[in-house]
Amino acid sequence: MEWPKSNDVIGTVNRGNPAESGLCTLCRSDCKGRCETWLSSLKGRKILYPRDFGFVTAGSANTCHLGVCYNSLRIQGYNYGVSGLPAGLSSSADDCIFPNVNIEGSFGNEVKTKFRLPIMTGALGSTFIAAKYWDSFATGAALVGIPIVIGENVVGIDKEAVINNGKISKAPELDRRIETFLKYYDGYGAIIVQMNVEDTRNGVAEYVINKYGDKAIIELKWGQGAKDIGGEIQVDSLDYALFLKERGYVVDPDPAKPEVQEAFRHGAVKSFARHSRLGYTDMSSVEKVSESFMESVAHLRRLGYKRISLKTGSYGMEALAMAIKYATDAKLDLLTVDGSGGGTGMSPWNMMETWGVPSILLHSKTIEYASILAAKGDKVVDIALAGGLAREDHIFKALALGAPYTKLVCMGRAAMIPGFLGSNIEGVLKPERKAKVNGNWDELPISVREIGASTEELFAGYYDLQKKVGADEMKNIPYGAIAMWTLADKLAAGLQQLMAGARRFDLSQISRGDVFSANRETERETKIPFITDVLDESAKKILNS
Repeated sequence: MEWPKSNDVIGTVNRGNPAESGLCTLCRSDCKGRCETWLSSLKGRKILYPRDFGFVTAGSANTCHLGVCYNSLRIQGYNYGVSGLPAGLSSSADDCIFPNVNIEGSFGNEVKTKFRLPIMTGALGSTFIAAKYWDSFATGAALVGIPIVIGENVVGIDKEAVINNGKISKAPELDRRIETFLKYYDGYGAIIVQMNVEDTRNGVAEYVINKYGDKAIIELKWGQGAKDIGGEIQVDSLDYALFLKERGYVVDPDPAKPEVQEAFRHGAVKSFARHSRLGYTDMSSVEKVSESFMESVAHLRRLGYKRISLKTGSYGMEALAMAIKYATDAKLDLLTVDGSGGGTGMSPWNMMETWGVPSILLHSKTIEYASILAAKGDKVVDIALAGGLAREDHIFKALALGAPYTKLVCMGRAAMIPGFLGSNIEGVLKPERKAKVNGNWDELPISVREIGASTEELFAGYYDLQKKVGADEMKNIPYGAIAMWTLADKLAAGLQQLMAGARRFDLSQISRGDVFSANRETERETKIPFITDVLDESAKKILNS
């Protein structure tokens, strides 16, 4: 299946080969535009509509659906009724307008975590691109009011961190990431700190709870949708590679070998890949994994954690069932299920292309398995779905497919694009900040100049954000965070419009009946009925009455 590189109606073009999400398969931080997410980070909700109003008409090209994917779900619309109206509103057409749709919600078992928009970031961990643009990502997430995840290995790769026998006494990069978010945190969203095997050994959980208490959610990690081995980064320094090996990481090729060092000095080896370890390699049965997992959760509870989450990848059905069952039994606050099709900073390319279960198939089984637990009377863990999701229609479809268990949609690469774009603009307009914000441009490209030349002109969300933080504080807001606010406004408005069309005025009202399958294969795999079968009996009753 191939996806078009351009959309003439909204004026977007992909620089590289597009994925189903609408993002390029290779997304560059220095990109000069102009995919839908990139352009939405500047123009905001204007990108919901066809361009050049008054000169054009527009027609959909998306009427033929092939294969099983999110593109093969379509959104149901109704022509009467309404549900989920916020308090104080009536069913009058004057009240039932899309800006009145409530897209705020919460997740959690005993302690509820609120959000203003039902999205969260993917795990932004030890990849250097996550570190370079963190100020924009974290500030933007806090201002928008959505959860952001600090990914694995942040402490382990930090040269300034001090770790002795699994006890962290200093972790400046982790501190920077948490405190950047907390600076603008206003009760919506959350900072989630993820742990893998190395993080557990290094005492990340103990450090975070001792310093930040219940301000952070701790997340156990089983895997992700982009790879089935531990996380990787690439370093081009022999000294740094040796440092990482001494920290206990797997480094490939081995920088301690004399022949590798010689190859590096002569340029034959130019970089090293740092790998994390697989979990549960010493376990040989489902029962042993269950026992180990429950003990891990119990340990975190003893440390004082009130909110705990789990991230699992696109493993097969057994692992998926384990994740849902154990997260439910352990009364976790969130389970993120990440299907293949998700992105990453560095995964082996052919592994990312060929391993694991594609998102919509994994998500469909997630809901089937959750329903089995619910039928037994269990309070199923709140779920976030991830894996190649980027637009407002993706949010609606994932929430509908996963209803009533899915509370959030996890967006990885899409949530990073506004950080890149805003930082590049900031580096041009404020050249004294270019190095600090990791700007890549020397001048504004044509794709940006045609929108404007100043911050106030370029970002459609500028004055909305200024209203929230105040004119004086705007000078401290990274431009990448302004872009993230602008993109979030577009996603929010688009989601509100889709929900209003489905007559759902609250997130809790979205159901599986609000989508239908565009082909029989999708119907079989998702258990979502085929388009012309939905309400067909009701239609025939009308005709025969």
